[in-house]
Amino acid sequence: MGDRARRRRLGPLAGLVVAVVVAAGCMGGGLDQGEPQQPAPRESGRSEPEARTTRADGTTSVAEFKQDFEDAVALAEKYWTAQFRASGERFRPIRRVVPYSRAGEVSCGGQGLPRNNAVYCSAGDFIAYDVNWSVSAFREIGDAFLFYLLGHEYAHGVQVRLGIRYDFTIQQELQADCMAGAYLGDSVRSGALTLADGDLDEFREGLLAVGDDPDQPWFAEGAHGTAEQRSEKFFSGYENSLKACDLG
Repeated sequence: MGDRARRRRLGPLAGLVVAVVVAAGCMGGGLDQGEPQQPAPRESGRSEPEARTTRADGTTSVAEFKQDFEDAVALAEKYWTAQFRASGERFRPIRRVVPYSRAGEVSCGGQGLPRNNAVYCSAGDFIAYDVNWSVSAFREIGDAFLFYLLGHEYAHGVQVRLGIRYDFTIQQELQADCMAGAYLGDSVRSGALTLADGDLDEFREGLLAVGDDPDQPWFAEGAHGTAEQRSEKFFSGYENSLKACDLG
């Protein structure tokens, strides 16, 4: 496949080694334009999360889901702020994280978002997610899935900030998987996040569930990669940090 990308380079960010779905939801990349429309958007959290242990213990309450999701947002903001600062750049956190519960309740560029989905909308600079689908994933797979879900969509926002635009959707998506893995692996190595027993298995299970149909052409618009490709990219980032993610 082609490997040409148009991007703005960001100094040494590419070489940093940080110290130490369930369903066919697209968890996909940046729709190109638009502000969220209904419900009223909620600002993402700005407080820095304390080092914590994610729960692989069968907890299922909506309150626990909400706390885990807020923790994932705050951790991503802290992580990417540190990466940009280390490169002498200022990071702008994604403006909003918007839950929705009905098809078409939130729009991006005049296009209503479908159920069973999570997306980053680039011009509006927001992440929107189907809260019912996400809670179901949380209950079926575990809370670690939420950190992956948020990390993948947040990575699309970082790609926009870096000016990364590949020729094929699959390249954009697999890089976002790698960046999500780096965000989580580096956060574990730094002590900002502590995984519980079973959380790595939750990552694997979630990645196996969101792969493309094996018959889908890799060059198709909207292709994200097979389960095997997505798992390989995520764990490459998880183990090797951002140097594995072709950010140079």
